[in-house]
Amino acid sequence: MRRLILYIFLGLIFFTIPIQSFAKIGVGVGTGKIQVDDDLKPGIIYQLPSLTVFNTGDVDSEYTVNVAYHEKQPELRPEKSWLQFSPAEFELKPGESQEVQIKLNLPVRTEPGDYFAYLEGSPITKSANGATTVGIAAAAKLYFTIVPGNILEGIYFKLLSMWDIYAPWPQVILGIIVVMGIILLGKKYLNIQINVKGDKRKSPKKLEAQEKLANEEIDKK
Repeated sequence: MRRLILYIFLGLIFFTIPIQSFAKIGVGVGTGKIQVDDDLKPGIIYQLPSLTVFNTGDVDSEYTVNVAYHEKQPELRPEKSWLQFSPAEFELKPGESQEVQIKLNLPVRTEPGDYFAYLEGSPITKSANGATTVGIAAAAKLYFTIVPGNILEGIYFKLLSMWDIYAPWPQVILGIIVVMGIILLGKKYLNIQINVKGDKRKSPKKLEAQEKLANEEIDKK
């Protein structure tokens, strides 16, 4: 009889506990290492290999990608602002994945050397007061090397990379500037032509006035 009561009691506890309390939030990434073999130059915007983030849990979750470092890493640390992720935040159902595009925007003045960072895919959780926190994470290791370069070279490569990435807008803007320059030069040239023609039209009158003054001078003598 006691066992029966115990089983009934345990059954009531099991069925009254919310199922959501057993839900698991999980995250995974599709690769463990992203290594850029080419030497990178300051001032250029690079498109890095993408990072795939998986929902390995059993509930819908919001995710983001962050930059982290090893506490005692010998390599240089890239600034978090150098790395841009698209999309920055996204929602995944259990078993779904999201491919995140990564851009590395190197400043014109960048210290050369070997760089390292973790790219962490993390679920976002919100507390009752609305605060957002990032919990567990799955990370891929990022390696790249920056070679020395002067400021002028950095500016040149920055403009060159922006020309390619944001095409066709740079070409459109340059075309507008060229057309406006041609129009302004054309107006200036036409004004010169008009002024020259105006001077030619007035020249006979000037000659007549000069001749009249010369005759008056002769009569006085």
